[in-house]
Amino acid sequence: MSAQPAQPTASATAATAATAPPAAAQTGGQVWLFMLVAAAILMITMGARQSLGLFVSPLNTSTGLGIATISFAMAIGQFVWGASQPVFGAVADRYGPGRVIVVGAVLLALGTVLTTMVKSEWGLILALGVLSAAGAGAGSFSILIGATAQHLPPERRAFASGFINAGGSFGQFVFAPLNQAVLQAFGWMQAMWMMAVAALATAPLGLWLGGTKKPAPAATAAGAAAPAETGLREQVRIALRDRSYWCLHAGFFTCGFHIAFLVTHLPGEVGLCGLSAGVASTSLAIIGLANIAGSLTVGHLGNIYRMKWLLFWMYFTRAIAVLVYLAAPKTPMTFYVFAAVLGATWLATVPPTAGLTAKLFGTRYLATLFGLTLLSHQIGGFFGAWLGGLAVVNTGNYTWMWWADAALALLAALVNLPIREAPLKRPALAAA
Repeated sequence: MSAQPAQPTASATAATAATAPPAAAQTGGQVWLFMLVAAAILMITMGARQSLGLFVSPLNTSTGLGIATISFAMAIGQFVWGASQPVFGAVADRYGPGRVIVVGAVLLALGTVLTTMVKSEWGLILALGVLSAAGAGAGSFSILIGATAQHLPPERRAFASGFINAGGSFGQFVFAPLNQAVLQAFGWMQAMWMMAVAALATAPLGLWLGGTKKPAPAATAAGAAAPAETGLREQVRIALRDRSYWCLHAGFFTCGFHIAFLVTHLPGEVGLCGLSAGVASTSLAIIGLANIAGSLTVGHLGNIYRMKWLLFWMYFTRAIAVLVYLAAPKTPMTFYVFAAVLGATWLATVPPTAGLTAKLFGTRYLATLFGLTLLSHQIGGFFGAWLGGLAVVNTGNYTWMWWADAALALLAALVNLPIREAPLKRPALAAA
């Protein structure tokens, strides 16, 4: 008779459980470090991107290319920033995010430096619209949130997305007035060089983030084999057949239209109202500061309320804010209040959009799937930046763009309502 394998005794099992820390505890001490590093990277990449509107007028004066041409180059940049993220996300899902972020740092710095040297439309498109935008995309939301989410327990992911997103908003708060100060003191080329140096600082942070090991998956029932993993292509096919996923895309398209229009053309709107460039840079900084609070708040609320309702109220608030702005007198205070209201919802749409994507399809390919929603976001961004330039060239103002923005925001609010989202499970009260 063959010997049966010895079974662990109850005392041995208890001792093992007492001495072996759970998987969550093994990474618990690193949760904040993961979030801080990812937020620091996004602070730089988004800060550089979200303050580009300050360079439209100096670029036009220096190169003579025209507002429409510069707006088109920036619109290409909006699209490339979005299109690069699912590509870089797939690479990060397969090989890790570290190398992707390093490549992005080099591309962002190179494109920013080359922007100071170009004299033609195609040169500007290559430098600012392709290289710089792709570099920023490699160090943006989908890669950073995807890399961090896999280290965190499910109950921390919504807050982590909001925290990382707040880092991007803090970058806008820092870079908008900083770029304006350098522009006035030294010139727009020196401000571009400063951003290139800052971009290179993300490389060592990316190497650290990509070099950390993922926590081991939770153990299944004794003797049970882990389920076979769905491949990337199959997961993408599943997502693209899901109506809720397409609702996220539709809402994010409008978000991109709105943000790109304002980032690119808010300084021009301020100028048309006869106000100083300082009002524009201060407004952009207020947007970034307000969105820090908005992102952290929405990230927290994502653990309490259904995320589709959070998206509904944010898009609806944008529509109302634009309509109130159109009726208000165009004073510095109007722009500051408008910026504060918009900032509360600016990129606070990212945590619930990423959170819903993770809820629907898990975190294994979150960088790719969320990156695809960001592609839709930036297709909207392309039209927001480009059509804004065409509007001011052909009509002398942005009026019809504001009306289009308000209408799209209202549609985005409504399109999020059919999203399939299970009710939140409330923890049961402990028995007395």
